[in-house]
Order: sequence, then structure tokens, then C-alpha cells
Amino acid sequence: MYAVILAGGVGTRLWPRSRESRPKQFTDITGDGLTMIQATAQRLEGLIEGKDLFVVTGEGYAGLAAEQLPQMPASHIVLEPSGRNTAPAIGLACLHLEQSDPQGVMAILPADHVILDGERFRAALRRANEVAEQGYLVTLGIEPTFAHTGYGYIKRNEAVIVDDDNLPVYSVERFLEKPKRALAEQFLNEGGYYWNGGIFVARVDVMLAELQRQAPDIYDRLAQIRTAMGTPDAQKVLAQVWEEMPSISVDYAVMEGAQKVAMVPMQAGWNDVGSWDALETILEQDAHGNSIAKGEVMLLDSRHNIVYSDKRLVALINVNNLVVVDTGDTLLIGDKNNMQRVKDVVEQLRSQGRTELL
Repeated sequence: MYAVILAGGVGTRLWPRSRESRPKQFTDITGDGLTMIQATAQRLEGLIEGKDLFVVTGEGYAGLAAEQLPQMPASHIVLEPSGRNTAPAIGLACLHLEQSDPQGVMAILPADHVILDGERFRAALRRANEVAEQGYLVTLGIEPTFAHTGYGYIKRNEAVIVDDDNLPVYSVERFLEKPKRALAEQFLNEGGYYWNGGIFVARVDVMLAELQRQAPDIYDRLAQIRTAMGTPDAQKVLAQVWEEMPSISVDYAVMEGAQKVAMVPMQAGWNDVGSWDALETILEQDAHGNSIAKGEVMLLDSRHNIVYSDKRLVALINVNNLVVVDTGDTLLIGDKNNMQRVKDVVEQLRSQGRTELL
């Protein structure tokens, strides 16, 4: 099995630690000493060798990918001329993989997730690999722990494979959009619904065949890129064709309409760390509910705060429910329940031309 690590995107909601020059996937967000992409690769150890890692990322991040994943061949860094969402990114990776192993199974993994239980995660991937070899497109369904309204959901159907020694495998009835609160609570009460974490496992040839069947506008452009690969015109053709490449997720382009879709359930402490307040669910908390991601912190009569500091001591006195992020050149302080507004800060800085802070 191969790993295709999707490492595009800027991670705006984790500003100011995540910057355009070094987005969150190339940064240590949780304070454990590993960047998020390094943690993604590390949890694959014992299952996928370094030589079988591939990374899809933007042209400006090739150096960071090579530096942070030295176990991966430099030729396995697949560069997108610009972001076109996950379906074209995965298709481009397939073109590189099919050159050496057209029927190889690939695990498609976002680079910016936190998974606390690596062994359970690897067990789910092993099971998904077995099913993908049979021609299924497989997704890992995250067993929900509460009625989250920020994730898409997967509704399982009947079991495809059940045995006592392995995880069950279900067919997928449908993928669902991010629900309103009442509907999310209904999903949880009914059971059989899982969070869609965007982790997929499939054979290279099966993924390409589904792109050809369901998304010919993407596949036809991939075919042009494939024809030019290995020729002096490869980069020129890639740049020209990519400008016309549709921007669409693999969920919409492939998974929702695929003919053989299976799901392996997973309960492994998964979190997509989409914003600073998400750290509260993955970090240890003190007796007063404070979560310290990084740095030296002094807390006096303060509760339920999240603190990240690169260099300086942070002292909090009689404050509650704050996120404090100090990166040296920038200090962010916000209400923990309104951290989605970090994007508004970034947009204001962009409109003011403050590119040195982006």
C-alpha cells in the first residue's frame, strides 16, 4: 500500500501560527515536537515504508516537504501549479503512481489531522486495504462522539464483510452535507452515521476509472498531462492544462456517485484541527480546564483557556474561555467560542496589504 498525503491549503483558521509561507501542515500546532505532516507520516510506520510515501502540495512548498520528510524520495513530491481541491490533486497523484504500480492501493490522507490512537488507525487502514484490493473505493468513517455540525456525514448500509477478528466493513448508503444541529442530533440518536474525515483508500486504476466515468472534464485533462509526462514539455503542459482544471472535491466528483463504495468504521481519537478551539479536545487539561499547546504559561484564577506561545511567558489573570496565540511578531487573543472569525482578521490584513503577516 502507498500513502498519498494531501498537503495543499494554507490553514487560515490557525493563523497566526499557520502562514502562507509555512501553512499548518508544515507546523507543530499541538506542541508535540512534530509538524502535522511529520505526524501523519509517523503514524504510518510499520504499515507503509518511506519509499512508498507521496505528497501532493503547492509548488512553493516542495522544499518544506523534502526537508520534513527525508525518508520520502524527492521524486514523490507531486506539485500542483495551483489549488484545485482534492479530486484533481488525487488524480495527479494517480498519474505518478500508475507509472510503477497501476493496480497499487493508495491511502489518501490529509496532512493536517490529529489521530491519537495510531494502532487503531493502522488497523482501520489494513482493513480498508483488503477491501480496496477487491475494487472498492473505501472511506474511513469516524465514529461520532457528539452532534458535530461542521463535518459531513456518511450513512452506512448493510455489512459487506463481518468476521470476529477484524473490523466490520459496510456498504455506503449515502454521503450527507454538514447538518444543522437538530439533524446532527438525529443522526447520533439513530446510529449508523459517521463523520466524513476525508480519508480514502482505493486502487489507482479504480480511482482513475471512476474519474473517467463521473468526471470526464477532470479525466480528459489528466490524460493530456499523462501524455506529456517524461517529455521535455511535461511542465509546460501541466501548467497550461491545470489552468483549466475544475476545482472540486473528490467527495462530489467521485465518492458520492461511485458504484462500489465501502466504509470501515474508526474510533482513534481523530480531529481535523480546523481551528484553535479544536485543540481543547486533543490536549490534556489542568484542573481548571486550561489547555496548553506550547510555551511557558502562568495561570491565576483562569479557566477553560487555550494557550500557544512560541517564545514568551504568557500570564493570565482572572480570564476564562480565551484563546491566546503568541508567535513573536503577532499576538492573537479571542473568545474561544468565536474563533471562526480568525478568517476575518486574515482578510482585513490582506485588504490592508499586510502580506508580511499572512
